[in-house]
Amino acid sequence: MQKENLQIVGMTCAACANRIEKVVSKLDGVSVASVNFASEKLVAHYDPQKVTLADIKNAITKAGYEAFEPKKIAAVDEDKVRKEKEIKTLWTKFVISAACCIPLLYLAMGAMLGFPMPAFLEPMHYTFNFAITQIVLLLPILIAGNKFYSVGFKAILSRSPNMDSLIAMGTTAAVSYSLYSTYRISIGDMAYMEDLYFETAGVIITLILLGKSLEAVSKGKTSEAIKKLMGLAPKTALVIQDGKEVVLPIEEVQADDIILVKPGEKIPVDGIVIQGHTSIDESMLTGESIPIEKKGGDPVFAASLNINGSIQFKATKVGSDTALAQIIKLVEEAQGSKAPIAKMADIVSGYFVPIVFAIAAVTSVAWLISGQTPVFALTIFISVLVIACPCALGLATPTAIMVATGKGAEYGILIKGGEALEATHKINTIVFDKTGTITEGKPEVTDIVTAGEIRKQRLLQIAASAEKGSEHPLGEAIVRGAEKENLDFLTLDRFEAIPGYGIEVFLDGMKVLLGNDKLMLDRGISLSQSGEESDRLASEGKTPMYIAVDNEFAGIIAVADVVKESSAKAIQKLHEMGIEVAMITGDNRRTAETIAKQVGIDRVLAEVLPQDKSNEVKKLQEEGKIVSMVGDGINDAPALAQADIGIAIGSGTDVAMESADIVLMKSDLMDVPTAIQLSKSTIRNIKQNLFWAFGYNVLGIPVAAGLLYVFGGPTLNPIFAAAAMSLSSVSVLTNALRLKGFKPYQ
Repeated sequence: MQKENLQIVGMTCAACANRIEKVVSKLDGVSVASVNFASEKLVAHYDPQKVTLADIKNAITKAGYEAFEPKKIAAVDEDKVRKEKEIKTLWTKFVISAACCIPLLYLAMGAMLGFPMPAFLEPMHYTFNFAITQIVLLLPILIAGNKFYSVGFKAILSRSPNMDSLIAMGTTAAVSYSLYSTYRISIGDMAYMEDLYFETAGVIITLILLGKSLEAVSKGKTSEAIKKLMGLAPKTALVIQDGKEVVLPIEEVQADDIILVKPGEKIPVDGIVIQGHTSIDESMLTGESIPIEKKGGDPVFAASLNINGSIQFKATKVGSDTALAQIIKLVEEAQGSKAPIAKMADIVSGYFVPIVFAIAAVTSVAWLISGQTPVFALTIFISVLVIACPCALGLATPTAIMVATGKGAEYGILIKGGEALEATHKINTIVFDKTGTITEGKPEVTDIVTAGEIRKQRLLQIAASAEKGSEHPLGEAIVRGAEKENLDFLTLDRFEAIPGYGIEVFLDGMKVLLGNDKLMLDRGISLSQSGEESDRLASEGKTPMYIAVDNEFAGIIAVADVVKESSAKAIQKLHEMGIEVAMITGDNRRTAETIAKQVGIDRVLAEVLPQDKSNEVKKLQEEGKIVSMVGDGINDAPALAQADIGIAIGSGTDVAMESADIVLMKSDLMDVPTAIQLSKSTIRNIKQNLFWAFGYNVLGIPVAAGLLYVFGGPTLNPIFAAAAMSLSSVSVLTNALRLKGFKPYQ
């Protein structure tokens, strides 16, 4: 199966999206066709042996819409220009309509309200002039709204009526009856002066053009986050070729090219630093504002900002393979996806327009049978058609998801789809991997305990100098500790590794032993004075490294995989949200429980092999819990896939993106409660939108059908019906845009 995203142009409501889904789904070889009305995207899964992409595009074109493949990052300007052109066209049409609609409305209503009127248009004496002038003013409005008719009637003929069909039928009925009335006036029947409804059609089209213009602006704002991400990528790169600096378009940069980046410039592609030293702002990837030091061997990522030094780096990933491109792809797919909560709205909007046609026809006929005039029945028919619009239903869910996924990306939280976003708020148990998730993932020096008169810094200097040639993780931690203190390393004369015990070295004439207690006991060095300290360190989950200088015990350097600063705070926040927190690790129970106690973990799953982690998650699910697994996305991949929601911590590796539902670009556990908070805010917003959209139609259609009139109240003027319909879509979009104000937990 092949998966393809297509940009759709020409949709006006959720019924259009349903129409395209049905047309594409009917093609032999297409297994999935999902259209997102808000993002104007089609996601199709198809068998290329049975159906081609060209076949899918042709089917969409025959249905009355345009489909094209969205280009990559470089096309952001084209997309922006297209959207701006669409908004400008709508505004121009609205301005033309409004310019003709205002005098049309004044002419139609002015005489009734006693407003001054030119003598030759005085309706009582020059009735035909009065009618013809209204037609002249209406024509530019009909031309401006011509798309409602071309699309609307075509949709009716193809038996898939949409919002345009409702508007086209309603206004055509008003104009047709008014033209008949004009004919009656022309042959001397002045009674038909009261039956001119040209201004009704004009105002309806003008108000809906206004609503569509506002809707287009609002829809543009929902995808601002993805446009910001796309706009981050530089357009050119300074490549070194044969010793010369050559400026190349970003599309021509290839893997293994050597690229020079100067202070203040953006990194054009992903790569590895080979020369120079600098600080780089990677906030566009991680949301973390503090610049990161980069030197030889360190990775750099496209679109991050080089702050203060010149560097050369070798390109490793270019084009659509860069981390930025992967993030954009992830966010685009999420914004184009549908949440389960949207399925109800899709089902309703699919049947909605035909039902509205039926209601309009039945109620207008019923009023005629009850003895009302044809004009009254026509007013009811138009009002029902115009007020009932599936736009608000179609926009309620996808707009909220688009804003939320974009907002998450701003803070380095990548949510892979609407389904993940919706399910996250239901989580009641979170399982954290220990190493690299709750802890930093690499050992650090935590304690230095000296014996005799030796100073702590001197002991660290000796130990680090001894371990300088070692590749053991604990030895590397001691070396890093000395480098942080800016200590000079002593000259190493001889190095000998003793497997299972430690090392023996000679430094500046000193014999140094460094290793575990077995090494000390084997060499006859007494540890009696270190008993209490070594027990304390072990009880805290730390590994003590014993040091002897010239066969005399000199002290202990303790090394441990330290807990991240944010771990305890994040777990406390999760507890406040009513979520149970567990920790899973392959470490021994004593060490695991020590870490758990430090951060407030409720439940410890210790001594678990990597391949058994997914079984532990499954056991929790069998207890009826909604489980999220949080891990580094590599050795935790099976558990991430097993969990109801998998959350990968780290820099967004391919494995993490594949196996997890949510990727946290920062290694900050505070992003876990933030992701849950964002999910809850989004679901609340979607429910508000659906309530408004359903409520509007449930109340609006009966009122338009004359329910209030039955009980002595007024009928709904079609003009007010059009205003209410436009307002419903704009209000749903405006409510979704409130999510742009979302703030993460601090």
